[in-house]
Amino acid sequence: MARIYSIDYIKFFAIFAVVVIHVFPLDGFTGYFIIDNAARFAVPFFFAASGYFFAQKMKHNEAPFYYLKNYVIKLVKLYLVWLIFYTSYDVLLVLLDGVAVQEKLTSYFEQFTLLNLIYYGKGTSGYQLWFLTALIWSTIVIFIFFKFKQITVLFLISFGLNLLGLLGQAYTMFIKFPINSSRDAMFFGLFYTTLGVMFALNNQLNSLKKISGQTFLGLALIGVVVQAMEGYILDKVLSGSHGEYFFSTILLTAFLFLFALHYKSLGKGLYITKVGANALGIYIIHVFFLDVFNKFIKLLNLDWLSENFIWNLCYTLFIFTISYFTYDFFQKIKRSIKQ
Repeated sequence: MARIYSIDYIKFFAIFAVVVIHVFPLDGFTGYFIIDNAARFAVPFFFAASGYFFAQKMKHNEAPFYYLKNYVIKLVKLYLVWLIFYTSYDVLLVLLDGVAVQEKLTSYFEQFTLLNLIYYGKGTSGYQLWFLTALIWSTIVIFIFFKFKQITVLFLISFGLNLLGLLGQAYTMFIKFPINSSRDAMFFGLFYTTLGVMFALNNQLNSLKKISGQTFLGLALIGVVVQAMEGYILDKVLSGSHGEYFFSTILLTAFLFLFALHYKSLGKGLYITKVGANALGIYIIHVFFLDVFNKFIKLLNLDWLSENFIWNLCYTLFIFTISYFTYDFFQKIKRSIKQ
């Protein structure tokens, strides 16, 4: 399968958007809130890209179950390694603090429920690990429907679940969502991963290729603005709550992905495309550096810097850069060990 450079190219901006979300304070200026909402295309795009490549491999693989097993095992190993890493980091902080150690550790490990660990991917300071568990479960469900040739049915089911999940996001003003969190596989990851699968398997979507790539780019840019407006209106005007995905996110992700499929060579040979190809590594490790440096900043009583836009932008670039080079260093060590 020929490499689609445009997806890695867009992943660069998506992973940068993720770091922006985690660095910029949400409850600061209105501008910060709008930036946060506009950046919410990132994780849905990651899910869609994962679904697309998974479907492409499944479509051309003579032993799809064998591929699924290897793919899931790879994700599980990655999740377990970083779960242990963040757990060790959290425990170390408690031990170094030296205050009520036993009570804090007991309270900490009470969060390690089976549901949190294997489904929600939470319980540690590595809150971003939820993406891995959501992707694992979404992929397994997709494989089942793929085997029975019912991907379109799954797409419709997952679309309905995604709309339902909005009630647990910014649309809370309508009804109290009975589930603890809708940022999970069922209500979030499954739909966007299946969306990527649809782009890879559904030949009926080929008719969309008649529309120019520039049109899809324009629609995607409009989608960013609409998404930011939707989040602002729901939260600040209609008294909803802060959302991590919106209704407009669906169209924005689809338009952005269609743009990428129109220009598959976009970003070829560019350094940022290489960085984008390592988006998952940056995603996993940046939270650690952010937590470490946030504690250092707090220790120096420099919390007030978070109100400064230039500082936040530079801080984002710093966390992004150190995360990438650290992950790249780990990859080089891994390759040298294998050799």
